[in-house]
Amino acid sequence: MPRLPRLTAAESEGLLFKAGFVWLRTKGSHRIYAKGNRRVIIPFHGNSTLHPKTVKEVFEAVEEASAPPLGPE
Repeated sequence: MPRLPRLTAAESEGLLFKAGFVWLRTKGSHRIYAKGNRRVIIPFHGNSTLHPKTVKEVFEAVEEASAPPLGPE
């Protein structure tokens, strides 16, 4: 599996906005974004890079949001 890129909170926020997520609320230094039933929480702790598991969650949410809906045709 290829290594994930190192992202800051601001960069991951940009990816989420491009995928159609909206900023719901803030609790402390954590921002909560949502699109449909999918929710993503990003910690904003200065300008540090995010943990790889958080980056993976962001990429999975963006991929899920950009995938065409499944349904009977």
